[in-house]
Amino acid sequence: MLGVARSSLRYQPKPANDDALRLVMIRLAKQYGWYGYRKVTALLRMEGWQVNHKKVERLWGEEGLQLPHRHKKRRRLYHQDSSVIRLRPTHPNHIWAIDFVHDKLSNGRSYKMLTVLDEYSREALCVAVRPRMNANDVLDALHPLLMKHGKPEFIRSDNGPEFIAAHLQDWLKKVGIQPMQIYPGSPWENGYNERFNGTLRREVLNAEWFHSTKQAQVAINVWLRQYNRVRPHHALNMRPPVPETLLEKPQISGTETGG
Repeated sequence: MLGVARSSLRYQPKPANDDALRLVMIRLAKQYGWYGYRKVTALLRMEGWQVNHKKVERLWGEEGLQLPHRHKKRRRLYHQDSSVIRLRPTHPNHIWAIDFVHDKLSNGRSYKMLTVLDEYSREALCVAVRPRMNANDVLDALHPLLMKHGKPEFIRSDNGPEFIAAHLQDWLKKVGIQPMQIYPGSPWENGYNERFNGTLRREVLNAEWFHSTKQAQVAINVWLRQYNRVRPHHALNMRPPVPETLLEKPQISGTETGG
């Protein structure tokens, strides 16, 4: 009717205005500077944005934000009988994993952190900071966790003297918890906790310079709440272990001692 060939009439899509999305994405990238675009995508969805990770990746690159480094996959290590001897968690409070992390204050003094993780839910139950820590300190840290979360069926640890101390082992068995030690020289058998410890070191210990164990405990407690309630986890389909809305966050004092 207009004298124009139909083949020349093609739909011309209007360029999308992504300014609002870019601003929110940049805000989250600044707030959670150690996150990549996939975790930020999950946070955007939690805030109500209908967006896929490919679009966020494109905008991420256009804004000059840091892209994750590609790492070669590590080969899984096995025992000589080609087996991985590890009981797998099947429900919350099935297996807790405990381990130590070591670091130094600004004055060069060493301090210790006990980390406790529910292997099934991935919730970090506790990061207890002390100048020194022995089996009695491990008991002191575990007792309030049992009162708050209930007791696990198993507690997995390495063979450190603090964990294999006779009175600690006897106390665990007395309250109905079966202690499990990993195979000597096989840290991958405590893989859930090893990974958490690496995240703690990368996102907190390597990013902050603490002058006292009290200051370290306060900062770690703030991070721990964010880790459990906001941070997306790949193993949980990009959801946090204990989700909370990003729009209504309670005030965090950082004065708690266990997380």
